[in-house]
Amino acid sequence: MSIHASVLSRRNVIAGGLYGLLIGDAVGRCYEFKPAADLPPPEAIAMRPPSGYPATYPFVPAGTWTDDGAQALALLDSLLECGRLDLEDFGARLLAWCDEGAYTPDGQVFDIGMQTARAFSRMRAGIPAARAGDAHEHANGNGALMRVLPLALWHRGADAELVRLAIEQGRPTHGHPRSGVACATYCLLARRLLQGETAEVETLADGLGEFLDATERSELDRLMTAPERAHPAGTGYVVDTFWSALRALEASSYDAVIRAAVGFGNDTDTTACIAGGLAGIRFGIEGIPADWKDELRGRDRVEGLLERLARV
Repeated sequence: MSIHASVLSRRNVIAGGLYGLLIGDAVGRCYEFKPAADLPPPEAIAMRPPSGYPATYPFVPAGTWTDDGAQALALLDSLLECGRLDLEDFGARLLAWCDEGAYTPDGQVFDIGMQTARAFSRMRAGIPAARAGDAHEHANGNGALMRVLPLALWHRGADAELVRLAIEQGRPTHGHPRSGVACATYCLLARRLLQGETAEVETLADGLGEFLDATERSELDRLMTAPERAHPAGTGYVVDTFWSALRALEASSYDAVIRAAVGFGNDTDTTACIAGGLAGIRFGIEGIPADWKDELRGRDRVEGLLERLARV
């Protein structure tokens, strides 16, 4: 599987990545937790669902990102403020989102995953952020993968460092190496797209192994050979989310990618968020439908972060 990026200005693709993530999240939010068979036809999937469709979170205004987008903005803000990945600072910003509504368009918090909620309770109790996330076999939700893209947008160092940071940023909420390896692979995909290159997943995986320890290499092998690769279903399992997003990314336009991601059903906001970030890089900010950009709430917050990111 390969993903090709057109040659676009770096600012264009970085803005596309951040807006692509947030808009994918906001579109997918309307259809979350629904099986694929209960979704509208692909052409009807948009920021506002069809009239009469029972949207998820009907009390949330159209154009609102969820926990996915809020945590991604918290990560970017932390990176810009600290100039490095500081897990304690990042953890504090995650708690500020959960407890105070930071990084939302309107202070409204909803859709916190159970694994993330447990980690937040540990951080409030004084557990260091680096050790707050569950790290057992069954703790492999997609909560770290959904927010990691800003790291790739911000980072300027070597691939080896990007890989380590991608794994580390997940630890406040998702500490298992399977989640970390998915985040690292995703960040390398994003980097190749940012560079205007064709991103071959198999080639990336071959190179990624040299930056991993033995346990992580085993998890990389599991990721690359997982049955979800052939049969993605859009669930909240990090491996399934990864391959669902990459399958959606085979579509030929930003909006087609988002509709394909939502079309899997289930965890639609996160699949669309993860696919949308890469699609935004691939097609650039101008490739995102103008009406979807116009309907996104909280754009002043996004623009402020992009201005700071442009100065890095």
